[in-house]
Amino acid sequence: MEELYEENVGLVYRFLLKNCHSETLAEELTQETFLQAVKNIHKYDHSCKVSVWLCAIAKHLWYQYLRKHAKEIPADVWQFQTERAEEPENLALIKYELLDVLKDLQKLPQQMREVVYLRAMAELSFRDIGEIMGKSESWARVTFYRAKENLIRRREEYDER
Repeated sequence: MEELYEENVGLVYRFLLKNCHSETLAEELTQETFLQAVKNIHKYDHSCKVSVWLCAIAKHLWYQYLRKHAKEIPADVWQFQTERAEEPENLALIKYELLDVLKDLQKLPQQMREVVYLRAMAELSFRDIGEIMGKSESWARVTFYRAKENLIRRREEYDER
């Protein structure tokens, strides 16, 4: 288990740090991830890489944390930030645009959706995404590019209506 920890602790920590933007919280959730992994090692079915399994546990713990501490989390973690969001009407427009993009994102195949989430939301490198997904860095780049093109095409079709 120590070897498993040493090989994956950096990846899990970076994954969590990109999500929560707090070194302290990322460290706590990383430790909790490995604690849960030890407790549930019998559930690991070898259908994916261990790093993918660990990041799935970490993602679950992060979501659990968000639900539990929703009232304590600063608003900037929840809001889509942009420079033109200072005016209320622009903020409303941005939220509607974001909602449309998120709806389109849900229509993508699962692996594409995961790559977009890891890249855009968690801000992970293509190397890290490839490692998490059990694929190559090039695969992650191409998948992200195709997802982005798909989303752009959907937005253009929507705008034409």
